[in-house]
Amino acid sequence: MTTPVRDSPLALTVLALLHQQPLHPYGIQRLLKQWGKDKVVNVGQRASLYRTIERLCRAGLITVQETGRDQAYPERTVYALSDEGRRVAREWLDEMLAVPRQEFPRFPAALSNLMMAAPEEVAAALRRRADTLTRTLKELDAELADQADAFPRVTALETEYLRAVTEAEERWIRAILNDIQTGNLTWTPATVSPSGV
Repeated sequence: MTTPVRDSPLALTVLALLHQQPLHPYGIQRLLKQWGKDKVVNVGQRASLYRTIERLCRAGLITVQETGRDQAYPERTVYALSDEGRRVAREWLDEMLAVPRQEFPRFPAALSNLMMAAPEEVAAALRRRADTLTRTLKELDAELADQADAFPRVTALETEYLRAVTEAEERWIRAILNDIQTGNLTWTPATVSPSGV
């Protein structure tokens, strides 16, 4: 009996890579980086990839195709996508494309608490963020230019999306910085009484 598994960006991406061909975990990790999927899927910790593979295997969405040993490498297990995995991957893909989900990123959480700091402190932090976003836009533009002739556009849609979102955020932050500078947006930092109330 298979165990139901929750969708996640990493799980979907693993299933999508195995849709292309059977792979061992190292091959999956290599392709994630080589194809730039590490920009849209959190694979900072190798252990999270291995845990995801284990969950997908327990759920019957992927199967062990073979386990081999090469003199130069430790034992490697090659995984393949099962028919159920193919069905679930398409289901997850459709749901992730069609249904916006409330996510809880750090930046909006910080914005919701910025009254802890003075406007000039917030402006300094936002300026640093806007400058970082400007650099990121240049990197994304270079990446898109490199991909333009080498690959079909469909392979760069996540980069196009990241660029559009990054540009919108940078433009919004610069507008907020202007409002702080002109005095159209101001506040008095919240203080906490000695009793904490």
